[in-house]
Amino acid sequence: MNTAVVIKKQSHSMFVNKSLNKNISKIPALENGTRFIDLFAGIGGIRLGFEKAFHADSKTVFVSEWDKFAQQTYRANFDDDFEIAGDITKIDERTIPPFDICLAGFPCQAFSMAGKHQGFNDNYKGICRGTLFMDVARICEYHKPKVIFCENVKGLVIHDKGRTFKIIKSTFESLGYKVFAEILNSKDFGVPQNRERIYLVCFRKDIAPEIFDFPKGSKNPVSIRDIMDSSPVPSKYYVSDVYMNCLREHRERHEAAGHGFGYVIRDIDGIAGTIVCGGMGKETNLIVDHREHSMIPMTHIKGEINKEDIRRLTPREWARLQGFPEDYKLILADTHTYKQFGNSVTVTVIEEIARKIKEYL
Repeated sequence: MNTAVVIKKQSHSMFVNKSLNKNISKIPALENGTRFIDLFAGIGGIRLGFEKAFHADSKTVFVSEWDKFAQQTYRANFDDDFEIAGDITKIDERTIPPFDICLAGFPCQAFSMAGKHQGFNDNYKGICRGTLFMDVARICEYHKPKVIFCENVKGLVIHDKGRTFKIIKSTFESLGYKVFAEILNSKDFGVPQNRERIYLVCFRKDIAPEIFDFPKGSKNPVSIRDIMDSSPVPSKYYVSDVYMNCLREHRERHEAAGHGFGYVIRDIDGIAGTIVCGGMGKETNLIVDHREHSMIPMTHIKGEINKEDIRRLTPREWARLQGFPEDYKLILADTHTYKQFGNSVTVTVIEEIARKIKEYL
C-alpha cells in the first residue's frame, strides 16, 4: 500500500478534499513579488533568512506559532499588519492568503537524538508533534505553492530505520512535489557552531529542476572569540564555585557509568557545540573568559563566583551563534531567550539555501 495513503487514513482526514483544488490554477499571479507563509514560526529565523535572500521582492502574508513567548519575541521583531495565528491544527487552510513559498520548521523534538525518538507517536501537551508536518501537507495541498521548505534535526533521516523520512518524502511527492534534501552544518556558514540539520526543498513538479544544488558554505573558520560580547560581561553569566563543583561531580558520575553526559568548556578559538532548547544546553558550551569582570553576584547564588573565570555564553552570543542580526530584539528573560534560540535555526544557512531557491525560480 502506498505510504501516503496510509498517512491520509491515519491523519483523520486532515487533508482537504481534492474538489477544493479545482480552481487553484485560476488564482491570479502575485503582483508584489514572492509571498511566504511562516508555519511553526518560532522567533522567525527561517523568515529572516528568506527575506534577506529575496530582499524587497518578498512579503510574508501569514504566520503561525502557538507558543505565547515566541509570539512576543516575533511581534517585537516583525512589523506585520496581521495577527499571529496559534494552533495550526485549528487553522482552516482556505483562510490563508495565496502564497508562493511555504516555510515550515515543523517541531523537531519528536525526532531529535537528544529526545525520546518517539516520532509520529510523540505527544506534548496533547499535541502530536511528530505528525504536525501533516498540517503543512494539508495547507500546501490546497494552495499548491511553488516551493515547500522544511528544516529538521539530522536524526529525522535515521528515525525508525529511515521509515519516518520516507513517509514524509512520499507524502510531499504525492502532493505533486519533487523533494530535495541535504544535511548541512552551521559551522560552514559563518557561525562558530557545530549544528547539523536536514533541509528539505520541495519544488512543485511543473517547475521543478532536474537537480537542486544546495549551497556548500564557506570553509573560512569563525571562532567563539569572534561572537563574544564586549567586556565586562555581567557577573550573572559567571557560574558559582558551588555550581561548578556540582557540574564536575555530575560528569564524574556519568563517566564512571560509561556515559558521555556532562559540562563542556569550549576553547574560545574553537567552535561551540550545538545549542539546544533545554537540559544541559548552556553547560555544554561554557567558556573561560579572563577579561575583567565583576565578582559581585547579581543574583542570589550558593557560594561565590568561580575564580577560574568560567561563564556561560550570553543570550546575545547565542543569537550570534545562530546568525541573527545585531538589531534583533531580545525582549524576554534569559530563560525564554535561551530556549528560543536553542529551538531556532541558523539564519545564515537558511539565507544561502534561499538564494539558491531564488536562482532556480
